[in-house]
Amino acid sequence: MPAILIIEDDTAIHSLIKEALELHGFQTQSAYSGTEGKLLFEHQQVDLVLLDLMLPGMDGEELLEHIRQNSTTPVMVISAKNDQHSKLELLTNGADDYITKPFDVKELLARIHIQLRHAAKAPAGPVDEIHYKNISVNLDTREVTIQEQVVHLTGREYAILLLFLEHPQKVFSRANIYESVWNEPFWGSDKTINMHISNLRNKLNTGDSNYIKTVWGIGFKFD
Repeated sequence: MPAILIIEDDTAIHSLIKEALELHGFQTQSAYSGTEGKLLFEHQQVDLVLLDLMLPGMDGEELLEHIRQNSTTPVMVISAKNDQHSKLELLTNGADDYITKPFDVKELLARIHIQLRHAAKAPAGPVDEIHYKNISVNLDTREVTIQEQVVHLTGREYAILLLFLEHPQKVFSRANIYESVWNEPFWGSDKTINMHISNLRNKLNTGDSNYIKTVWGIGFKFD
């Protein structure tokens, strides 16, 4: 049964989320400040984090950075900030999804299920590691290393990397990537894919290797 850490200081919203999750069979952990959330995340096994931004103690953006430095656990930001710049900045800095307040509980639950499916997805086969040139991926711990140096990826970046590693040299269109990783129909906006590919490319590049190649007019491939 998946365990979800709720980090939200508004007691009414916190209770609403907690009751909805438990009604649908999830286990929950509750934190009402960033500091408390950090401690629970470090000492409890959780499968997904729901993170508010405006928190007492450590704020949500700082906590997101801390989580991303140590884990690929999916993080969904729940915030009243609804401007495009804030959303893109949080997604770039490691959030796997962003939902604005007020939100529909059914939509929140659907997005949680999508993130958990992504986190559980792994290539079929008996191996628990994938090796490609200087890249190693431990499928049990989701740790990615290049030349034995740990690379911190967001959940979406990790899923895109696995997609490439499962099919090296295959050319993927932006629609292929979006529908494989997001499990949603692609509606023709390239901005989200380009942002995640750019971030992943920057994290994987070591100076000697440029793994993600752009195939002009089509998409990307892993080389």
